[in-house]
Amino acid sequence: MTETRDDDRQLVNAVLGQRPGAFEQLVRTYQGLCWHVVQRMVRHPEDARELCQEAFLRVHQCLHQYRFDAPLKSWIAQVAYSVAKRHLERKRIPIVESHDDDGPSLLEQVGDGFDLEGATAQAQVEQRLHAAIETLPPLQRTILTLYHMEELPIGEIGEITGLPEGTIKSHLFRSRKLLREALQPRIGVAA
Repeated sequence: MTETRDDDRQLVNAVLGQRPGAFEQLVRTYQGLCWHVVQRMVRHPEDARELCQEAFLRVHQCLHQYRFDAPLKSWIAQVAYSVAKRHLERKRIPIVESHDDDGPSLLEQVGDGFDLEGATAQAQVEQRLHAAIETLPPLQRTILTLYHMEELPIGEIGEITGLPEGTIKSHLFRSRKLLREALQPRIGVAA
């Protein structure tokens, strides 16, 4: 962990010191993360490209404010999330669907045995899974991507989104439940 923080510090100092190629290195390192966050929120490739550029412009403009109290990866993901969220708000697109159901305690069922990696083992299954993920509301798509694809801990996702850990766990539970319901008839994912 300290090695990552040291790498973060060196990269940030190189960018702030205007070392040639430093910002390009930062973009290359984190462009996949930025794309995952933004694209899962907005779902339109052209908008996502523009918003990723906007996110990295904001990173460049605000990098002097980064205080090394969280991994650089989380800070950049937070910037990307903020840019995408503002875009959806400007277009009046809700980032989460409202749910009035009061089922069992969501916090107790987060580790419900749904194996996302196992579900994507075969190419056809992967295609169906991604199609099902695309049907989720933007916030749930993003949280699911950060947790399963970027492998960020729930605490860091909370820092990125500004949501409490319990809310993130609820969204993960709902996302998994919706995915199971969508995939079960097609590929036999256990309910």
